[in-house]
Formats: sequence, structure tokens, C-alpha cells
Amino acid sequence: MLDFFDLGRHYSPEEKTVQNTVRSFVDARVMPTIAEHWEKGTFPTELIAEIADLGLLGCNLHGYGCAGLSEVGYGLAMQELERGDSGIRSFASVQGSLVMYPIWSYGSEEQKRKYLPEMASGKIIGCFGLTEPDHGSNPSDMRTIARDDGDSFVLNGTKRWITNGNMAHVALVWAKIGGPSGKVHGFLVPTDTKGFEAQLIHKKMSLRASVTSELILEDVRVPKSAMLPNVSGMKGPLSCLTAARFGIAWGVIGAAQACFDCAVDYAKHRVQFGGKPIASHQLVQAKLAEMLTQITSSQLQALEVARLKEEKKLTPQHVSMIKRHNVRVALETARACRDILGGNGITLEYPIMRHLCNLETVSTYEGTHDIHTLILGQEITGIPAFE
Repeated sequence: MLDFFDLGRHYSPEEKTVQNTVRSFVDARVMPTIAEHWEKGTFPTELIAEIADLGLLGCNLHGYGCAGLSEVGYGLAMQELERGDSGIRSFASVQGSLVMYPIWSYGSEEQKRKYLPEMASGKIIGCFGLTEPDHGSNPSDMRTIARDDGDSFVLNGTKRWITNGNMAHVALVWAKIGGPSGKVHGFLVPTDTKGFEAQLIHKKMSLRASVTSELILEDVRVPKSAMLPNVSGMKGPLSCLTAARFGIAWGVIGAAQACFDCAVDYAKHRVQFGGKPIASHQLVQAKLAEMLTQITSSQLQALEVARLKEEKKLTPQHVSMIKRHNVRVALETARACRDILGGNGITLEYPIMRHLCNLETVSTYEGTHDIHTLILGQEITGIPAFE
């Protein structure tokens, strides 16, 4: 377990137990089959019940059957899941941060009681419908519309790049009431509702062990009680993205650690040039030293931001910094590790190329590197530069 600064000494006994438990689960249940699932483009649905039994769905929420972990405990759980595969962590992140969290934060008591216990147990799977085919980095320009029709709303629109879409029982769909200039609201849409269709997105070269879908809504009628009553405007979806980005920033540390551990082991055993392991050469050691430093920096940032979150001092800009920094570090680590393994680095016999491909998607979703750069730039200068 890579922890150069012994940050574990800051973890509570419960947080250490969470990390060790999830690490053991990933080693025993994810690692043996994940490369095969990734190659076939399938999600290991057989693990959903086990992930739920560990309390990892909505695990930093309190009440309604949720585990109520600390933010550090949640982060460590996401880190260990992504050490297995980004697709596994994405499943848990979407369920917890993008669907359960907004129900917990903005839902009616009836919605909370109906959905949260069943989602925490893995019996109801959710997906988050925000991104559209033509509106990714600028979701406020969405074209999905909810028409008020008396005692119900009628939804029309298309959402794309939706994790869990084809296995979800409920979709949290964000739509504008009345037209393109209307207020954004969230609607809990059962996926068996007439007019709702989920189509798998095929031919992905990244996040292959993850279900990614396009949602098509054609005159989907839901009762007024399906709307989240306690939020309107972009505050709703953006707060969900902040929650998810926090988990991502922890998760990618696990992917980086998996690549680093593999490269160190490989370098110690790969013999070249006069019978010496390549780990004895200066260029390889320089790469490993840089990776160790950058991963440790990511760990420090994630831990500090988690403590800010627990102290209610967190801002979206804090999360933008660690999402931007930690994903970049993970990508650069995976690329350097692939280089150390040479040709072997591209095979599924080793985890590095799988993580590298996955991280290309993680770099894009929940705000691209450039978008988070501009968020920080606005924080520094007070001047928005998005347009």
C-alpha cells in the first residue's frame, strides 16, 4: 500500500477498516475477472450485491440505510475501487453522488424513503441524466424540456454518456420547465415509463467495464411528485457534480497506485543489459521517483480537501483543483508506467493500459482539465473566461 508520508496515521480506526476491507474485496473479487470484463466490454453485475453489502453505495450519506462514513472513509473506498477499475468506481460514484445524494439533499421525504434504502442495498440502480449530445461542458444550455401538463410533467429530450443507463431502474433527468429559457429541475423517472428508452453506446476504447448509454425521452409523462422539490436552477446538478468530482479525485489515486506498483515490480524483475534488472538504471529510477512524489502530492491534496468538506468549508473550486491535479497525475503515471513495461505494457496481462485508457475518459467527464483550469482562473482573477 503506497503511503510514503504515512498518511494512515491521520485516519480513524473506522477509516482504516474501510480501506482494508475494500482493498481485500477488490483483490479477491475484482482483480481476477476485471481484465476479461474490460476486454469483452461488460460490467460485472454479479458484484453489485457485494458492493452494496459492504455499504459502499451512498456510503457518506446518513440515515435511510446509508453507511454514514466520513468523507475520508468515502474517499478511501473510492480509491480502492478504482485501484480495481475506473468502471467499478464510476458505478458506485454515480449511484451515490449523482443520484442518491440529490435525493438525500433535495428530495421530498417520500422520495427519500422510497428510493434511498433500496438504492443503498443495490436493489434499485440509478443513473444521472445531465449531459446531452450537443451540451457537455455547458450543461446550462440543455435542450431537454419538461412541459407542465396539469397534474404531471411531460419530458422530451436526449441525454448522452450516461453511466449505468441501461441497467438503471430510475433516471434522474435534468430538464428545463417550459422551454429553453426555463428553470432547470430534476425529475426521478422510472426507466420502464412509456416513451423512455436507453441505448447502449458501443465501440468504446475506454471505460469498457462500464455501462454507458444514451437516454431518449419522447413524451415521457411523470407525476408532479417525481420532481425534486427543494432545488431549482443549475445549483442542483452542479452540486451533484461537485460531490462526484470529490470521489473521482480520490479514485484516480487508486488507479495511479495500481500502475505504480505494477511498474516497480516489473522493473525489479525485468533483466536487460548485462543481467541487471532495469530498476537498477538511472532513467527508470528517475521516473519512479517522480511518480512517487506526484502520487503523494495527490494523496495530500485529497486528504486536506476531505477535511475541509467535513468542516463544512469546502468550495467547488477546492474540488476543481484536486480533480484537475489528481487526474493529470494519474494519467501521467499510467503513461510513464506503460513506458517502463515496454511492449508488455499494452497487454491486458498487466493493468496499466486498461487504467490508461480508462483515465482518458475520467480526464474528460465531470469537467475536463481545461474547464477546471478556467474555474480556478476565475477564482484567482474574478473574471470568467468561458466564452
